[in-house]
Amino acid sequence: MGLCHGKPSQHPKSITENPIGPGSADDEPAPLSSIHSGKTPKFPFFYSPSPLPSAFKNSPANSSVSSTPLRLFKRPFPPPSPAKHIRALLARRHGSVKPNEATIPEGSECDIALDKSFGYSKSFVNHFELEEEVGRGHFGYTCSATGKKGSLKGQDVAVKVIPKSKMTTAIAIEDVRREVKMLRALTGHKNLVQFYDSYEDEDNVYIVMELCKGGELLDRILSRGGKYSEDDAKVVMVQILSVVAYCHLQGVVHRDLKPENFLFNSKDEHSPLKAIDFGLSDYVKPDERLNDIVGSAYYVAPEVLHRSYGTEADMWSIGVIAYILLCGSRPFWARTESGIFRAVLKADPNFDEAPWPSLSADAVDFVKRLLNKDYRKRLTAAQALSHPWLAGCHDLKIPLDMIIFKNIKAYISSSSLRKAALRAVAKTLTIPQLTYLREQFTMLGPNKSGYVSLQNSKSVVARIGTDAMKDSRVLEYVNMVSSLQYRKLDFEEFCAAAISVLQLEGMESWEQHARRAYELFEKDGNRPIMIEELASVSLSMCNICVSEIESECESVCMIFLRVHWHINKGIGCHYSYKFGLF
Repeated sequence: MGLCHGKPSQHPKSITENPIGPGSADDEPAPLSSIHSGKTPKFPFFYSPSPLPSAFKNSPANSSVSSTPLRLFKRPFPPPSPAKHIRALLARRHGSVKPNEATIPEGSECDIALDKSFGYSKSFVNHFELEEEVGRGHFGYTCSATGKKGSLKGQDVAVKVIPKSKMTTAIAIEDVRREVKMLRALTGHKNLVQFYDSYEDEDNVYIVMELCKGGELLDRILSRGGKYSEDDAKVVMVQILSVVAYCHLQGVVHRDLKPENFLFNSKDEHSPLKAIDFGLSDYVKPDERLNDIVGSAYYVAPEVLHRSYGTEADMWSIGVIAYILLCGSRPFWARTESGIFRAVLKADPNFDEAPWPSLSADAVDFVKRLLNKDYRKRLTAAQALSHPWLAGCHDLKIPLDMIIFKNIKAYISSSSLRKAALRAVAKTLTIPQLTYLREQFTMLGPNKSGYVSLQNSKSVVARIGTDAMKDSRVLEYVNMVSSLQYRKLDFEEFCAAAISVLQLEGMESWEQHARRAYELFEKDGNRPIMIEELASVSLSMCNICVSEIESECESVCMIFLRVHWHINKGIGCHYSYKFGLF
């Protein structure tokens, strides 16, 4: 649900105005100057199920596609396109095919009267005086207001008004209910818009929140000519990652992260950034996957299109935002929705063109590790805050990371061979990687002897949990992990248990880690079979599949679950290798 502030309203324009068909000859992206000046970009807008047309000045549609810097992909992408499928899902979710069209009932809802009573206070008109409209979103509009009595008397606030007439499906009603519940539970973080209260009457639901007068992050990007310096981009990314890490720890995935959904609290250059719009957010446990397709086209993660995703999808969106901040264009661009989705699924971001060659290696690595199409190799928010690119940033605090518990759970159930191999990998970690793990270890409260217990982790998480953590059942998951019978972990074994080899594979230095770990594993005498014996048989070994290797030596495959052989053609017929541990 779009919550936006700071843009004046005009007469609404239909999203269907000035359509560009798929056969349009105009395949050049709109320049930043035309977007900033309000000229209509000549490309289609991402479908929005909103029955409310945009009221923004110089904006023919309330869409991220029409308001974020562009990138043109020149190579074609083959069908099939998921665009129509996604449109249908969104229509069923919110009860409309196109703006102002009849709704599509979901299930038997056409025969069942929907209960639109939320149990909120009905005294909104007694407490607040609505003023001018400042923005429109997918399912409602936002107004500024002034408190008439109570604790908010005389204070300027933002009121999100959601018409009940637009809640035409049970899912749409539940979205509103969940948004209020999440805002109430999560409020308090300095980079999250503060929630005050919720009200309702026969016609609307009213969500009263902090009024952010500094405008959208997107506006700041455009005012800077389309991009930020590295130092300024770091300040923005730390704030975004901080609030997202907080949400993920509570088991909340935002699902619609984009520059339009981050507002500055004031016009001041150093104003804090606030995350808004939890209308599409949902709860998710570390071992669960979501399957409904929601979000904004240019920021949607590949696994969302595949209908199996978790909190990692938010990290992809943050990667897109980081890319835009640093270079002023989108990493994935196309003239149609179909092209956008195919680009997200198939294309690789361009890091060869300016300004990327002039940016630091750490900046490039940071963005690449967020835009990894394999969500298992993507950084978490806490890990991203620990990345060398952000080292030394002001007010940087690394929070507890829920992936730690997921990895420890997998470690405990592993064979002794796999544990030994993981310990070898852990010994190859660099100082920055150990810094992240040291922070996580310290937060779990090691005793005087330097050990942490799984039972202690339960109380640690409970202290920082909110009601959202209970609703997401994350605390239930942590309780399950902490109940596993296992000895106390010192820092060395904690590192082996907490690392994700798949995430290490996403690093450019992974081959060096693998080689060094392999040498350490051999040195410790833990390897029962010489892997070189398999590698030196003949060149035909390149054609042996992993299943054949498994049948020859199950114990090797228990440690090295994926063995990739390939010839290093530059220096003759030598084999290089890498292994992954799950």
